[in-house]
Amino acid sequence: MENITAKKKFGQNFLKDETVLRKIVEAMPNNDNKIVEIGPGLGDLTKFLVDVKSVDAFEVDTDLCKLLQKKFEKEIATKQLRIHCGDVLTAWKSELIDESYDLVANLPYYIATNIILKALADPKCKNILVMVQLEVAEKFCAHEGDKVFGALSIITQSAGEARLVVKVPPTAFEPQPKIDSAVFLIQKQSDRFDKDFESMLRVAFTQPRKTLMKNLSAVYEKNILQEVFEKLSLAQTIRPHQVCTDDYHQLYKLTRSLDGTRESGKR
Repeated sequence: MENITAKKKFGQNFLKDETVLRKIVEAMPNNDNKIVEIGPGLGDLTKFLVDVKSVDAFEVDTDLCKLLQKKFEKEIATKQLRIHCGDVLTAWKSELIDESYDLVANLPYYIATNIILKALADPKCKNILVMVQLEVAEKFCAHEGDKVFGALSIITQSAGEARLVVKVPPTAFEPQPKIDSAVFLIQKQSDRFDKDFESMLRVAFTQPRKTLMKNLSAVYEKNILQEVFEKLSLAQTIRPHQVCTDDYHQLYKLTRSLDGTRESGKR
């Protein structure tokens, strides 16, 4: 395996199954966007990506950076591939790249959710096609009523549409992880992303088995919540996973406006 051993601290599991790699490429949206690949590893997916588009790859492991620079010497010379050595989360503190891009990657499990949320919040990112652990993919792709429907599902639906592309067994990787993985696609349709809305969702799903009213009453006054629930025709016994994304946006707007009205009335 190119004399490189997977490093646990970087959550490395190298995707080796060519059938899965081809499925990822086939699922890519047809557009002129550049590709951003995070954690290219040994370059098994990269070699397919550079055949169809120009790629900016971000790799934190310096050993792998050297290997990739050698392996893709020709593509780097023709500017079909740019390799950025270092932590992508540090790079994201400014601007990741200065043009529209699609994120296509086999993401390290330990930072996958964080990276997807960053990409959802980045207006330059137009589509997200990533491999993550199956459990995480299902949360991003869930619909209201599903048991795993939660804050991640709602944030995703607020930005666009998500679908599972393919489930991937541990045998597709070297070394083999202990869990199943999945590739999923988010096609963004808007940049509706509000950190305060995200904070409200975290409160709403604090204890998913409790009622939404109970969870939200930790932050909002009960009489405001009762008024909002009535306006939206939501039962006070409703659980967080039973409320649709649009109702969460309405709930957010109404609680904020009523909260503000009460506050200004107190002055």
